[in-house]
Amino acid sequence: MLKDCDWSIDRDYKTGSENEPLQFYLDGLANSNEFNLLLGYFSSSAINLLSVGFATFISKGGKMKMVINHLLSAKDKEAINQVEEGDSNNLKVFDLTNSSLLHSYLDEYDIHFFECLTYLISQKRIEIKVIKPKNGKGIAHYKSGVFSDGENNVGYKASCNFTLYGLSENLEELEAFLSWENGRSNKLIKKQLRIIDDYFNERDEDVDYLPSKDIEVVLKDRFGKKDINELLVQEEQLLKKKQSLMISNSKIKKTISAIFDTIEIERKKPRFPYPEGPRPYQIEAYMNWVKNDYIGLFAMATGTGKTLTSLNCVLEEYKINNFYKFIVLVPTTALAKQWVEEANKKFNYQNTILCCSENNNWKSEVTQLGKNILFGREVNYGIITTYATFKGIGFQTMLKEYFDEDYKKITLIADEAHNFGSQGFLKVIPHFINKRIGLSATPERQFDDNGNKLLNHFFSCSEEGYTFEYNMKTAIENGILCKYFYYPVIVNLEQNEQENYLKISKELLKYLDFETGKYKESEYVNNLLIKRKNIIHKAKNKLNALLSIINKIGKENFKRAFIYLPEGIEIDNSENEYTPYELENETRKIIDNYLIEIYNHFQIKMAKFTGETNNRDQILNNFKDGNLDALLAMKCLDEGVDVPQTKYAIFCSSTGNPRQYIQRRGRVLRTHKDKEFAIIYDLIVKPSISHTNTDESLSKMEKNIFLSELRRLVNFAVLSENKDQSLNDLESLCNDLDIDIYELANKELDNYK
Repeated sequence: MLKDCDWSIDRDYKTGSENEPLQFYLDGLANSNEFNLLLGYFSSSAINLLSVGFATFISKGGKMKMVINHLLSAKDKEAINQVEEGDSNNLKVFDLTNSSLLHSYLDEYDIHFFECLTYLISQKRIEIKVIKPKNGKGIAHYKSGVFSDGENNVGYKASCNFTLYGLSENLEELEAFLSWENGRSNKLIKKQLRIIDDYFNERDEDVDYLPSKDIEVVLKDRFGKKDINELLVQEEQLLKKKQSLMISNSKIKKTISAIFDTIEIERKKPRFPYPEGPRPYQIEAYMNWVKNDYIGLFAMATGTGKTLTSLNCVLEEYKINNFYKFIVLVPTTALAKQWVEEANKKFNYQNTILCCSENNNWKSEVTQLGKNILFGREVNYGIITTYATFKGIGFQTMLKEYFDEDYKKITLIADEAHNFGSQGFLKVIPHFINKRIGLSATPERQFDDNGNKLLNHFFSCSEEGYTFEYNMKTAIENGILCKYFYYPVIVNLEQNEQENYLKISKELLKYLDFETGKYKESEYVNNLLIKRKNIIHKAKNKLNALLSIINKIGKENFKRAFIYLPEGIEIDNSENEYTPYELENETRKIIDNYLIEIYNHFQIKMAKFTGETNNRDQILNNFKDGNLDALLAMKCLDEGVDVPQTKYAIFCSSTGNPRQYIQRRGRVLRTHKDKEFAIIYDLIVKPSISHTNTDESLSKMEKNIFLSELRRLVNFAVLSENKDQSLNDLESLCNDLDIDIYELANKELDNYK
């Protein structure tokens, strides 16, 4: 607090004296939360002393009001040029209208000041008023201000060694006023605040008022890249330099040491990773969660920031309770590593432990954490683990042994929460943890009513609606996801494929219950269904269609592409007639064949991306950096892969599970500054209409199969930029099967109301 500072006895500060101006600014910035500044024009001498301590002020929630002169008049610029030419001190004045030359004038302290200023702008924690003196009076220079801590104020007025129009580089004097000291000081402070208020309300008629937007744009463009942690690290380095120059001034050395302690504390605090803070819908999600007694299921479109939304809930609770404890469950190790990156590096959550096969020391790390809890130490932590590790005996034993006292404080986050409803997870569902967040783009488990009921019950949401929902249509309209064009591509089966397909279909008719539309359950029937589906997945003409798409796009334009290849052998989880070697070998054959053919035709740079790929991170980084044009994926790139640069997605094969194709679409719809829109191609095998129209039962079966596929096509088409064209491309095919595609499209759009 300002009242606790050791202010100069005579309230005067002068360069070279025991009470340096630097001491005043350090005390003011480190002990206030509001700063009103009359700066005049930007010069190195005007901002140099303000620069150190600025990040500390910001990290503690500081806000600013600043009045500046923009140096727009020709007379002002001429005056500055005269000073620069005639003054040996070489006064540096920064004209923010000349952004191209701005950086060349700045030293490290100036850069730090502008980076801090830009951070405040991005967080909407600063108001800037730009003034220009009337009637050719030249520069209006002020250097005074008021620090406030919510209870008390400290004002100051700088009296500087003037050259022709500005400040000398080496001399600074100022007089301080303490609001609690006497009536005179209080009146002077109120006068300063009134002057600033007059400028902001444009009541002073001796100046013109200019928009600050141009300055803010320049600052954001040149200095808007660092987060608060980076600014604090930078400030610490600058303070060390100042400290080394003030060897004889014990008072400043003591103050700087105290600021180092403050910086260390601030650097360890969690914070939202982006200066603009959480988006309104992410705040709404938190509020809904709180209203629902800290339990909820968030149904959010892929790419809208499910991770950020949930970790922000933890952050908001930290602001209230001054601690954070959370456990995150994810389906894959790749996703677990991404969560660690988000939690640790972006949100600055300390003591984040990765519990899965990627970290061989996780058991000892969790044990050490658990012992600290048992000893009664208040520890902040985050545990990020896979569902498989969480339900294992080792993790469950440690959870019960060490974390019993923390159950009421822990927030459980279940990413891809549909995994929660699986049979294997039923025995270990952590009902003992009170605060819960479930995340999924597609919370419902397909063909699993019991699993859905369990999921809704655990996360306390009704069948009528989720705790929070943010769908893809809204996300695209709000610019959270990018717009896209969708092109369905119809593929015909070859003659032998058609014959095998019909042969299997006729055999399956014997086991079809026409009233329910379901097949008799048996291993034989399952095998037939799988074999028929594999004919569709592996249709030979899909490769020709893919080559045609790439050729249409053009080799030079075909960059940043995900190609989802046909899956070699689709198996049912209940039985497996193929060995792991056979499955892997079939996958390798298909992906190698596609890769060779694409390369032979176009010589584009590609990489395979499958479940067996070891160097995934390296491949993704090469793709992000533009060193690869395309990734050929099979059973991958569905959950948790974040490559916003991706522009093209080609689906050579899709399952009937909405979760897969919704997440795949989400991969390519993430926004990026270099991407205006995304383009999706979707390969569909044409139904066997001509071969079944003489057999009513076969025709009905084929229609039902195609309807399942058509739901995906319509889901994609209705939100695309070329909706009418996409639906029109499918219309004749649907008419042959007596399907009204526009009726389906309207029903799909109703889901977003």
